[in-house]
Amino acid sequence: LIAHQCRDIRKWESQEVTLLSQLATQIAIAIHQGELYDELHKVNFELQKLASLDGLTQVANRYRFDAYLAQQWVRLMRSQEVISLIFCDVDLFKQYNDTYGHQAGDQCLIAIARTISENVKRPDDLVARYGGEEFAIILPHTALEGARAIAETIREEIKALGIPHSKSEAQVVTMSLGVATLIPQASLAANVLIEQADQALYLSKAQGRDRVSWII
Repeated sequence: LIAHQCRDIRKWESQEVTLLSQLATQIAIAIHQGELYDELHKVNFELQKLASLDGLTQVANRYRFDAYLAQQWVRLMRSQEVISLIFCDVDLFKQYNDTYGHQAGDQCLIAIARTISENVKRPDDLVARYGGEEFAIILPHTALEGARAIAETIREEIKALGIPHSKSEAQVVTMSLGVATLIPQASLAANVLIEQADQALYLSKAQGRDRVSWII
């Protein structure tokens, strides 16, 4: 804080100096509080981020998935726009863990999460670890054809990683995927979309794995 009289030399009175000193002190306190608030905001942001992320794969966790799906369901119900959901499950993952160990299993899941994320790039889309070896992808404003194309690309990319899996018919890690698409309605809950995607995933598993199925 600088006080300057330009016209001529001025002798500052002691009360003026005291006032300026008090003002400077108050400004310093305000600046310090602002810095503390900024640091607190950063810490809270990081904590919120950690609470929403899966610790292993660094994609969204189940809590974030549930909250985001509910949010998008309400938003798209108002505008009557479409939403798609893809469920992805690593084929024969228990056998993979039994054969190669849990550490290798963790590295496998990390590689798969990274590959899925690289193929889901729009800001409104969300990749989440739904549980265990299962992942979910929320695709607002995406019709069935577009969701199927994304799912098929992910299936191919996962297989192309070439992660060895001696218990798999393909001899590498593969993934089964199920796709469901709906226009949210007030008479429906978001769980309907989850159930349809789960049924589609079951079809992929039942038909031999390493494929994409969908519910119309």
